[in-house]
Amino acid sequence: MMNNTKTSPAPSATPETNPKERIDIINEYLQERVSTRPLIGVVCGSGLGGLSKCLSNQQVIKYEDIPQFPRSTVEGHAGELVLGDLDGVHVICMRGRVHFYEGYSMQEITLPIRAMCLLGIKYLLVTNAAGGLNPDFNVGDLMILNDHLNMPGLSGQHPLIGPNDTRFGGRFTPLTNCYDEKLQGLALEVAEKVGLTHKVRRGVYCFVSGPTYETPTEARFLRLVGCDAVGMSTAPEAIVAAHCGLKTIGLSVITNKAVFPGEKGAAACHEEVIETIQAAQNDIETFVRDLIVAVGQQHTS
Repeated sequence: MMNNTKTSPAPSATPETNPKERIDIINEYLQERVSTRPLIGVVCGSGLGGLSKCLSNQQVIKYEDIPQFPRSTVEGHAGELVLGDLDGVHVICMRGRVHFYEGYSMQEITLPIRAMCLLGIKYLLVTNAAGGLNPDFNVGDLMILNDHLNMPGLSGQHPLIGPNDTRFGGRFTPLTNCYDEKLQGLALEVAEKVGLTHKVRRGVYCFVSGPTYETPTEARFLRLVGCDAVGMSTAPEAIVAAHCGLKTIGLSVITNKAVFPGEKGAAACHEEVIETIQAAQNDIETFVRDLIVAVGQQHTS
């Protein structure tokens, strides 16, 4: 979870340009510059931009150079697309995402997912830093998402509200398999292969708007309704990926443990989030690298 910001320019979105026109402008720019067709899209969460360094034959496109592309204002989000290869698998990485709490709409924060879909991806790996709600989880654990609770969506802030773009999907999108079950199983196999079964969990992610961290009472409520981790991203991207027909796997890095009523734990802070991710960097990169290769092999088999 994250809340500290860099020097914060106003969002680059042009309010009078509707989402369909914006994605067309973004797509035209990228299609002219991208020669390969990526199979897998990776969204790198706070402090996780280093995941892209395992790619060879890299092509880097800065968000600020892409017309109508939203720009991140948060520390730990570099703001660039990195395309490259990993053991023959074509990959596109988002080094940084934008968030609802930065002032963007739900439609704007998910524009990059639609852009990657139009570039040809079939799979989405979406990562995040999250607070642990499950008392059995430890700081530094990796949680494979098997479901999410979209709190803003329950109150009317949803990325699929508005005119439906039929290029991507139908009006009503089922989410019973939003996080692909086969990919979850594959991720567990990879965890065993790389010796990380003791750190890899599976659970429900709760998306909250932020930028404040949860209160003790909010943490207790979210745990009571079945959530294992909480953060400020991911669910809108996964929803739009489902609308686009992509197979999605979500991965949370547990960067802090939630404080419940009556406890005296340390308050969460963005610096702690980044430090925890840096400490777990080798495990995260090993796991994600092998998972990408495994997804590529599964796709071609």
